[in-house]
Amino acid sequence: MKRNFILFTLFLIVQTGFSQNFLIPLWEGTPPLQEEMELQEEAVQEGILRISNIQNPSIEVYLPTKQIATGEAVLIFPGGGYGILAYDWEGTDFAKWLNSQGIAGIVVKYRLPISKSLTDPKEVPLLDAQRAIRLVRHHANEWSIDPEKVGIMGFSAGGHLASTLSTQYEHAVDREMDSIDQLSARPDFSILVYPVITFNDRFTHGGSKKNLLGENPSPELVTRFSNELNVNEHTPPTFLVHAQDDTAVPLENSTLYYQALHAHGVKASLHIYPKGGHGFAFGMNRGAVENWRNVLFDWIKNLD
Repeated sequence: MKRNFILFTLFLIVQTGFSQNFLIPLWEGTPPLQEEMELQEEAVQEGILRISNIQNPSIEVYLPTKQIATGEAVLIFPGGGYGILAYDWEGTDFAKWLNSQGIAGIVVKYRLPISKSLTDPKEVPLLDAQRAIRLVRHHANEWSIDPEKVGIMGFSAGGHLASTLSTQYEHAVDREMDSIDQLSARPDFSILVYPVITFNDRFTHGGSKKNLLGENPSPELVTRFSNELNVNEHTPPTFLVHAQDDTAVPLENSTLYYQALHAHGVKASLHIYPKGGHGFAFGMNRGAVENWRNVLFDWIKNLD
């Protein structure tokens, strides 16, 4: 009896005194726009945890301790060219870091358009992103999150998905709906880190474009997924960071999006560092770019 009491007490301490993390699926049963097939998710740990062939999308939720919780949440979309997810490097590592600042960090394991099980691949990442932010708002009270302080963060191709969600949050496909679908999918703010934005051939990342839209997409599809062309006055406030020497995703991706935000009167902050390359994540040991995280926190604290 005494042992059971001690275990129960420890359980309460864990629940109330320490940060929590858990994983929940985005969809019940087979996700929409997907056929049931004998396909398995793949995960390879080689310095970075690379996850591919995702069949059961989910969110991995990291909640801060209640003592320091700000009520803010950030959904994180790892990059990987729409072919893999750099799941820890641009995902769980950042969720834990956000927790240290009292912000809930939520990593989205979204389906990738190259999977053979998908019936309309180009629509699937956005569909999962919409579901993820709605699911967070659905659980906001339970997780001590303010449903009006739910932002998103995307890296590289994950930045393309985040900017697509920021500009196409109301886009709908023909599928069965539930009560969660009635909640808003609009982010309250957006953080784009060396993002793919445009599918204009001059500045795009060819691998991301091909994986999402295929070999020869129509001009209409290229326009739809060139997110600098879809900004309007309702696009959420945005923080952008990029390195000038990024040879994988040209700097112009961020500058084009910033110019569109500015033209529509959307509050935006653009930070360009001379060095850092692509995929710098925390920017550790890469010079001045390492400070971008502190700049970001100042920006979040001053959001209206």
